[in-house]
Amino acid sequence: MFSHQTKSSRRSFLKVATAAIAVPLVIPSRVVTPCALAQGQTLPNNLLRMGLIGTGRQCVAHNIPSYVRNKRNQVVAICDVDSWRLAEAKKKILELYKKSVSLVKPASIETYVDYKELLARNDIDAVMISTPDHWHATQAIDAMRAGKHVALEKPVIRTITEGKELVKVSAETKRIFRVDSEFRSGKAAHQAAELVRNGRLGKIKSVLVCVPQSDVPCPAQTDMPIPPELDYERWQGSAIRAPYTLNRVHTPQNFQNRPGWMRHLYYCDGMVTNWGTHLLNGALWSLGLDRTFPVEIEGTGTYPDADSFWNVLLKFEIKYRYADGLEITYKTDKPFYRIEGEKGTLEVSFDSAELPSGGNTKGIWANPASLLDEKIDDSDIRFPFRSEKEDFIDSVLTGKETLEPAVVGHCVTSTCLLGHIAIRTGEKLRWNPDKEVFLDNPKAAEYLNKPITTSR
Repeated sequence: MFSHQTKSSRRSFLKVATAAIAVPLVIPSRVVTPCALAQGQTLPNNLLRMGLIGTGRQCVAHNIPSYVRNKRNQVVAICDVDSWRLAEAKKKILELYKKSVSLVKPASIETYVDYKELLARNDIDAVMISTPDHWHATQAIDAMRAGKHVALEKPVIRTITEGKELVKVSAETKRIFRVDSEFRSGKAAHQAAELVRNGRLGKIKSVLVCVPQSDVPCPAQTDMPIPPELDYERWQGSAIRAPYTLNRVHTPQNFQNRPGWMRHLYYCDGMVTNWGTHLLNGALWSLGLDRTFPVEIEGTGTYPDADSFWNVLLKFEIKYRYADGLEITYKTDKPFYRIEGEKGTLEVSFDSAELPSGGNTKGIWANPASLLDEKIDDSDIRFPFRSEKEDFIDSVLTGKETLEPAVVGHCVTSTCLLGHIAIRTGEKLRWNPDKEVFLDNPKAAEYLNKPITTSR
């Protein structure tokens, strides 16, 4: 058994799973008793009826094809505040259904601008949420309270308080929740998790996690007319109000370009959560630390100059220390993570080109190389190997917990946020994993329930 799953982390999981906090949310009064089912129940004909909220580049390129082509799933409704994106998404869904004679086609694909109208439908069992980060927690919580199971793009939250609320509402409503992060579904992360959890590296000595240094500054932007297809007021939601400019939102009538909101602190924390919820996620999963928190955090980072429009961290280095003394370094570099133990070392990445010579096509490298030939027996700790979409659908149809439930989404993303808060305050932070509070640091505590929105 892996040694880092401490008594403290066990207590932390139980605390997280039952935490109760008050966050005011508005649920449409017309929501009736939903047909979406609780954990342990089954769906008629084993066919999941789904709505998609947010039809940007991630949804159109990845989520629509995956869900439409699944024979156990039927996309029946979509929602977006951009009418061009909404129309293009509907067109793609209809084309995919037309090409496949084996799929159960919906009678129609209904479109919505207001996601609460989609949630009010009694015939939708689950939703896939692919909106900008500042909308994630609000829409997921509203969806679960409306009786829907939820797959949510990462990062799932912008504040630690939001994470606690996700866990609480998922438990209260008995809705299935899945962080829609594909990294755990890759062979490399899966193999690493099983090797480390089953002690093949022995006692862990050091851990290094790196994400790309790819965010950039941007010159000051001028105000622009709002594109006619965009409901900009609705897009902003609860974010700080600001004049429209292209690099604040996304390129009109285009799915290819990286949207500007991903580099602006009003809407996103940048790479520290964006890729941290892939690679730090994978390392924490391997270590059995994805349902708990560190006890100390310190970090440094560089923001763009004050006159830059885009203002997320350009680079950073964060150090986490856990209750048993294990330290994890998390920084910007090339994307990979390294776990070094007494019996060997593993490095894991999306791409084997990022690994030392000898990394295989699965994106994993080992020293000694024989580690990769280790057999995982039925008596060992094992994880189901399937895509994040299959995992979500399986869990809804069977009532079993997903590979990344709300507690994992909260703990992993909040660990990223703890690092960002340490950088912002410029202090070593002490954290109580059981109570989920900072110890003797009012300045850091201010960020428990509000996102970092400026670089200064």
